[in-house]
Amino acid sequence: MVISENTLKWIMRLYPPLLFQRIWVAGFDKGFRGVKVRVFKSILNKNYNGSIFGGTIFAAADPFYPVLFDRVLNTPDRKLRVWSKSSRIDFLKPALSSLWFNIKLSDADIDLAIQMLNTTGKYEQCFPVDIYNKNNEVCVSMMNEVYIRDLNFTPAAT
Repeated sequence: MVISENTLKWIMRLYPPLLFQRIWVAGFDKGFRGVKVRVFKSILNKNYNGSIFGGTIFAAADPFYPVLFDRVLNTPDRKLRVWSKSSRIDFLKPALSSLWFNIKLSDADIDLAIQMLNTTGKYEQCFPVDIYNKNNEVCVSMMNEVYIRDLNFTPAAT
């Protein structure tokens, strides 16, 4: 389905699992090459220590690499299954203020994914996500493993 960066931004802003946790998509870069995300601290996502609940932080970072790859790589002749296969998250500091992070896909990331999909029908890669507080200090560091499968792939005959 063809969808603009602005339309997807609003869909994700209003998507209940993100909206109710105060996760706000600030915007997608042109061509879905990146995304800017904010997590606003509120009564809805604050834990007993007064910091943002770790599950909220994880939910904020988890979907965006797969979404970017899905938007960049999906074509009418290619049917893909894209998801986060695994993640590792390190909470480095309590999130006592609102948070933000940016994610970018490089041309090399996209080229490697296309090459792997064309030769093996699947692509797996880990990507870092650093999440910052209002003082630009890293509060959370996460590695997100993206898995992509080309459902139309057939191996070449040898």
